[in-house]
Amino acid sequence: MSLTDEIIDDLSFFDTWEERYEYIIDLGKTLAPMDEALKTPDRLVKGCQSSVWLAHSYNDGKFQFTVDSDAIIVRGLLALVLAAFNDKTPQQITAFDVDAYFGQIDLENHLSPTRGNGLRAIVGQIKALASANA
Repeated sequence: MSLTDEIIDDLSFFDTWEERYEYIIDLGKTLAPMDEALKTPDRLVKGCQSSVWLAHSYNDGKFQFTVDSDAIIVRGLLALVLAAFNDKTPQQITAFDVDAYFGQIDLENHLSPTRGNGLRAIVGQIKALASANA
């Protein structure tokens, strides 16, 4: 079972979105801290309401991402994104149907429009990096 499948499965156990938000926030707490030196203006994701930093490395044909945000719920959303894209090849990243993934957890219907736009900006930046290396 993939990490995204585990997350979808885990979220299905919760009856309310309040419980799901708590789970997503807890996922964000599991993210490794980002080195402050990586929080540079060129790594700031444009289009996000909160400050979001995205750093990456590309080794052995796979991307590794380091992310951070100043908003706790956004850190959780970043954990959802990393579950889909971290340690994947460019081909896996570009082929992954993120809309279906978010649809299975009914995520975008429970985010504010600005959070949804920010989430799409993060995914767009990751997919653009993968396309450039495909």
